[in-house]
This record gives sequence, C-alpha cells and structure tokens, in this order.
Amino acid sequence: MRTLFSALALGPLALVAAASAFAADPVPAAHRIDLGDVHGVAYYTVVPDGLKVVATLGASSDTAPVRVAATLAPAQRIGLSVPGVAGTAPRSVDIIRDGDRILVVAAEELSN
Repeated sequence: MRTLFSALALGPLALVAAASAFAADPVPAAHRIDLGDVHGVAYYTVVPDGLKVVATLGASSDTAPVRVAATLAPAQRIGLSVPGVAGTAPRSVDIIRDGDRILVVAAEELSN
C-alpha cells in the first residue's frame, strides 16, 4: 500500500499521447495513468478466460485508492474517467484488448 501511495504522490504523469501497448506476457506489465488530479497504474496478467486488467487510481496519498478489475476477451474495452471542472471536458482513458496485447489510450485519441 505504501508503494502505491508513493507512486500516486509522484506528481503529474504524462497522459498517453498515443496508444501504448503491453505484449501479452505472463509477467505483469504496468502503465501509468493520469486523469488530472487522479493518478494511478494499470497492469494485466494472463488468465484462462483472457487478459485480466487491474487499474488502481487515487487522488492523493490522503485518500483511499479505487481499484477496478476486468477480464477482457478479444476486442473488449474498459473506460476510466473523471469529470472536468465546470466548463471543461472530462479526462478519460480506455483500456482495450487488441489481440494478445492491451492498449491504454487517451479517449481523445480514439476520436481522431
């Protein structure tokens, strides 16, 4: 838990400008996620039903993190987002299973 809070307190992390991929490997691969004031990491492992993705996100080391887990079959996706302040767009990222790999993509990249 201390490691997670340390990772979350590292300050702003670069939001994915383009898709980044993990090779489907039994060794967990991690990817940093930045949704404005909410930061975290996502990783996946290979399980019998597909690729299990776990994302842990938090606003600061003073708050309890939130963990989201999903096992993705081919072509499935999961979206994570936080609302924007008044007058601004929400920040979001999609985690997509593309064959034997996982893509973590800023939602605005999907619309381009």
